[in-house]
Amino acid sequence: MTKRIRNAVTAVLALMLTVSLAACEGQVPQPTAADTSSKATPDLSEAQEKHIREQILIALGDANDAKDASGLSARMTGPQLAIHSARIAIAKKTGSISRYATIPNDIVQTVIPTDSGWPRTVYSITTTTDDQQSKRLLVLTQDSARQNYKLWGVARLFQGTKLPSFAVPDIGAKMGTAKDAGLIMTPEQAVERYADVLTNGDSSQFASSFADDELRQTLASTTEQVQQGISSNKGTQQQTFTAEPGAIQVMRSSDGGDLVVAQINLEWTRQAGEGRESLPANDQENALFGNAKATSTLKATYVFVVAMYVPEANSGKQVTAVGADREVVKVEAQ
Repeated sequence: MTKRIRNAVTAVLALMLTVSLAACEGQVPQPTAADTSSKATPDLSEAQEKHIREQILIALGDANDAKDASGLSARMTGPQLAIHSARIAIAKKTGSISRYATIPNDIVQTVIPTDSGWPRTVYSITTTTDDQQSKRLLVLTQDSARQNYKLWGVARLFQGTKLPSFAVPDIGAKMGTAKDAGLIMTPEQAVERYADVLTNGDSSQFASSFADDELRQTLASTTEQVQQGISSNKGTQQQTFTAEPGAIQVMRSSDGGDLVVAQINLEWTRQAGEGRESLPANDQENALFGNAKATSTLKATYVFVVAMYVPEANSGKQVTAVGADREVVKVEAQ
């Protein structure tokens, strides 16, 4: 296959600021009057969230500058660790980090849970980037009291996206679970069914439950472009999307729905016909494929972070994807 899809790449922003912080991230909070009252209070202050986020961006910037992913695990985890590790591997070949990896330093909102105990999740929404890319939804997680918060996922919000409202004050909200009830479907079902919609399109039995969105439109366009090259040599392609078990974060909104962020994986298998070789479809795939020997079949594995809103039951609304990020993490001849 000779058709290639080109994606631009530029350097990532990592702005470094210092903010004094009285307590470290992993310190167990001491009970206060607010803690023992009937009113729930957030687990972190906004100043603490800012300090944590800046430390993550510093580590990210250092890794990008050195083009070395070995230290990322100290400040990244989950699907974003897989995505950014791949981006650094790609940058070693292309010379620069993908522009989509840019994370602005400033935010427009942070949603800090009031739940006690661990694990904990914080959602923060950044400003737009300097080159006017969309806002980023950041998911920070802390697995236990004495561990650092880490960047678990980043979703680039779709243009025109309207996120749900959260409890007042802005930084107060309740974490949800993958099996939250009272919704048109559980968050876990929403992720699994959305993966089926990505795989089967309008033919999916769940298609009517999901609003059309920017990710589905982009993937359909990409698939069509690649198919043109495949068809010219009588080849085939198959895309299979699957939800990563357990890789899901949920925050309750004040209107009864859930904002869900989850990992979905794609296995994209392409087979060239007429004795030809199946080649990488874009610069990122080519960088990871390197000097491997091409055969008639190539499989590319992508990791997606997808953010979606799951409305409450009987609302008459559809599940709506509001943002996503993705990167190829493995390319291999079959």
